[in-house]
Amino acid sequence: MLLIGLGSCLGGMARHLVGLGVRHLGVASLWGTLAVNLLGCLVIGLLAGLFARHPNVSLAAQRFLTIGVCGGFTTFSTFSRDGLTLWQEGRLLAFVLYVAGSVVAGLMAVAAGYRLAGGHA
Repeated sequence: MLLIGLGSCLGGMARHLVGLGVRHLGVASLWGTLAVNLLGCLVIGLLAGLFARHPNVSLAAQRFLTIGVCGGFTTFSTFSRDGLTLWQEGRLLAFVLYVAGSVVAGLMAVAAGYRLAGGHA
């Protein structure tokens, strides 16, 4: 449990750094949310592929990296808030593209990560 908490702390700090970088570039925060979520999907796909190829990786290490680091790095709640904001602002096309695009691109990123790690997704 402590390892998962430590991983979540590290992932959350990394997410914050990405957010600072996005603000420094002067783009909307929802692009930072999209970036961390897609990167997190790619990384968890890579990890799943690696764990499939190397079943001797301890369950504690797997949970630290996936539930902890990736879980702390990605953010479903911010994604949902950003989607709601687009909806409330009446930006319906942007809302649909953001929500559907995030889900589809996220699944594609997980599959790509898995394949890059030598899996067969």
